[in-house]
Amino acid sequence: MIWREYIKMIKSTEDYRYYIEQDRLALGKEYKRPKLIGDEIWKFEILLRKAEFYNNTSQKNILKVFLKFYYGYRYYRKRIKFGISIPLNTFREGLSIAHIGNIVVNGNARIGKNCRIQEGVTIGATNGMKEAPVLGDNIYIGSGAKIIGNIKLADDVAIGANACVVKDVKEKAITIGGVPAKKISENSSHSNLSSMLKL
Repeated sequence: MIWREYIKMIKSTEDYRYYIEQDRLALGKEYKRPKLIGDEIWKFEILLRKAEFYNNTSQKNILKVFLKFYYGYRYYRKRIKFGISIPLNTFREGLSIAHIGNIVVNGNARIGKNCRIQEGVTIGATNGMKEAPVLGDNIYIGSGAKIIGNIKLADDVAIGANACVVKDVKEKAITIGGVPAKKISENSSHSNLSSMLKL
C-alpha cells in the first residue's frame, strides 16, 4: 500500500523503543547495543530517533525542551560530519543507511518502513516546489539514485544504482533502473533488505 498519510511520528517512549528496535533489525545487528568503537551509522540512527522523540514530545516539559535542543544540535553536527542530510520525521521505522556520506533528503519527502538507502542518493523536490517523493514500504535505493518530484512509489520496489526516478511507480515488487527509470525486472526489493526483518 502506498503510504498516504503523514509519517507516523515517534510520539511516546513505546514508539521510540519500537523504532530503535526496527532500525537495529534493518541494519542486521544481532547484538542489542552499538559497540564502543564502530557502529557509527547505527549510533547516527539512534541519535536521529532521539532527536525525533524529543522534537515531537517536548511541548511544555522543561527538561524535554532542553533535550530537544541538545539532541537536535548533536544530530545537526553529525549530519554535517557524515554528509547525511536527513530531516526529522521523514523515515518510518526500519531505516538502514548502508554507508556514511552524501545522502540528501527533502524535508517534505515521506519514506515508508524498512528502507535501505545507499550512498549518493537524493530524494528531493524540483524547482523550489514543496511536493517531494512519497515512497512505500520495503524500498531499496541503490548507490547514486535520484528520486525527484511530486511522485509516489509502490511497496517492495528496488531502485537500481544511478537510476533517475521522475515518474510514479505504481507496480509493486519490481526493480527499476536507468535514466529515466523504468521497470527492468520482476525482482522485488526483499533480497536487498535485512533477513532479520519480518517482511
